[in-house]
Amino acid sequence: MPTAAPEHAPGRAEADGIAARARALTKAYGSGETTVLALDAVDVDIARGRFTAVMGPSGSGKSTLMHCLAGLDTVSAGQVWLGDTEITGLKERDLTRLRRDRIGFMFQSFNLIPTLNAAENITLPMDIAGQKPDQKWLDEVIDTLGLRDRLNHRPAQLSGGQQQRVACARALASRPELIFADEPTGNLDSRAGLEVLGFLRQAVDNLGQTVVMVTHDPGAAAHSDLVLFLADGRIVDEMERPTAEAVLERMKRFDTLRAPFADGKGSPGDVRPDGGYHPDGGPRPDASPEKSPEGSPDKD
Repeated sequence: MPTAAPEHAPGRAEADGIAARARALTKAYGSGETTVLALDAVDVDIARGRFTAVMGPSGSGKSTLMHCLAGLDTVSAGQVWLGDTEITGLKERDLTRLRRDRIGFMFQSFNLIPTLNAAENITLPMDIAGQKPDQKWLDEVIDTLGLRDRLNHRPAQLSGGQQQRVACARALASRPELIFADEPTGNLDSRAGLEVLGFLRQAVDNLGQTVVMVTHDPGAAAHSDLVLFLADGRIVDEMERPTAEAVLERMKRFDTLRAPFADGKGSPGDVRPDGGYHPDGGPRPDASPEKSPEGSPDKD
């Protein structure tokens, strides 16, 4: 649902380095003629202390990129680092610990435990790990998100926006190096969505967090400092200090450019979404089947 963004300054820590990066990141599903190339040798740097949005048409690979950067999915080739730690070579146990200790997650579904109240849901990952929260930081997160008077309420007693705020507080509670948000406003009405986006913006500006958000909503992307645009598994464009109108126009252009290649072919003179020229109108070298092979994950 479209949402409007207020004017904002770039995240305060934009010069503080790189929170995550990938080099030649490739992810393929299937094999042989049924191979679906979800990510095609992607190079990307996620700046620390900034809010980065990832956008693209359905099937462009945006969710796959987030999952690989977060260590939720394995890569077919290439390397991924969280800070100075290369995560592509970690054993599953070490990867689980890294996700728990250094990454926060927000998803379209709130993933709250219905039998726990808001306070217990917020600290649940740390409780499982046997860690005590930094109470001063936790209080700052709770007050920033306006949850002080909702801490004793269970999820069923909270609105959708309040539940997503609890999920946001849970992601922030351990003060992770990086927060990944996958369509965090997808199940919310426009008002609640604006609230959550505003809190993510505050997390960057006021709490110094780093946020990467996958979204299809130009209004949501307008809350970010930088938008990365994906098409056919590649980063094909980016936009600093985006507005909803500018993002929407850019997405419309991608849709227009993709149309001639919907069947994996193009006409002479067509331009691919990644800027590649296709002089003979034949199949693209990177053309993927229209449909994923049965049993393979959706590459979006």
